[in-house]
Amino acid sequence: MSETPWLTIVGLGEDGPEGLSPASLEALAQADIIMGASRHLNLLPDLTGSKITWPVPFADGLPILLSHRGSQVVMLASGNPFWFGGGSVITRYLKPKEWRALPAPSAMSLAAAALGWPLERTQCFGLHANPFAQLRPHLFPTSQILATMRDGAAVADLATWLAAKGFGATQIHVMEALGGLRQRIRKVSAECFNLSDVAHPVCVGLEIVGTGSIVPLASGRPDNLFQNDGQITKRPIRALTLSALAPCPGEHLWDIGGGSGSIAIEWLMAHPTCIATTIEVKPERAAQICENAAQFGVERLQVVIGSAPTVLEGLDVPNAVFIGGGISHELLKTVWNALPSDARLVANAVTLEFEALLSQWHHSKGGELLRIELANAQPLGRKRGWSSTFPIVQWSVSK
Repeated sequence: MSETPWLTIVGLGEDGPEGLSPASLEALAQADIIMGASRHLNLLPDLTGSKITWPVPFADGLPILLSHRGSQVVMLASGNPFWFGGGSVITRYLKPKEWRALPAPSAMSLAAAALGWPLERTQCFGLHANPFAQLRPHLFPTSQILATMRDGAAVADLATWLAAKGFGATQIHVMEALGGLRQRIRKVSAECFNLSDVAHPVCVGLEIVGTGSIVPLASGRPDNLFQNDGQITKRPIRALTLSALAPCPGEHLWDIGGGSGSIAIEWLMAHPTCIATTIEVKPERAAQICENAAQFGVERLQVVIGSAPTVLEGLDVPNAVFIGGGISHELLKTVWNALPSDARLVANAVTLEFEALLSQWHHSKGGELLRIELANAQPLGRKRGWSSTFPIVQWSVSK
């Protein structure tokens, strides 16, 4: 029989040890140290192991836990520690043979069972430590969302946020202490939210209803969704640019000349594992980019203030680069040398000088040179005519 790891992560429901597996009960009985939140520790009967309350913030408990290597330690977690829990945070510091997990039903499973929602078709979020803006792309009529919340006050804040986004008619199922004796489920609309006694732990089920703007799924979202001072890659050009950049899961983008951040933000929206770094020389625009990223729930966007190519040194290697302004031979040379094999480069030029430069690089490196000319219908006296925009030359190439 293999040796028992020193750390056992036990998922605990709101009814305490009731319903735990024999393995979980045995781990608790044999533990030298039991660490967990005070509410979890209070659910336990008298045990021989020493109890240690996990501190706040969560990260402060890691060195305490690791200092007990060699003892038999039980870490208590809510439900399934690897479903919006702290399990993955802990195990990244451990070798595979050092730990085991004994999960219980997660809050999401209990919530779906209580509401009769198909969990595989329900969007799930951990909002106890994340911004509400993560929900923004998922706000559309008929959408069903489950989310864990920090506390009762956060539920009220979420209702206010939903109403401000135009989804005040959304039905909020407020679910407290699911699976325990204190379980309580109430339903109220976001715009009429008046519950002042919501107790922790709490999660919510959202049935989205309202007339707020819906974020489209396709690249080239409406320009008015992005705060900008006029420096923005317009919607049709942005769609063509992102198509050329071709984001794939886990890839890293350099967005040089961020402007409003629209290219980098839509890159991040393509997949939750995509990462992006945007370079912007003007601090006020950099701040605007951060605000736009927050509105779309992609605050993982890294914003670097400075001028390329100087600030590119030391950045993580990209899989794709977009140059939206300030094109120069020096910048292209620096970017080209930084690109690994098979990485993509896309550059948009408006002026004749930049167009000539891209033509030279296209002749030298290959790829595709595309001239984009657009015209919009505008009033012309009593009738309408075409108003042409400046043509854009786009060079896209895979190294």
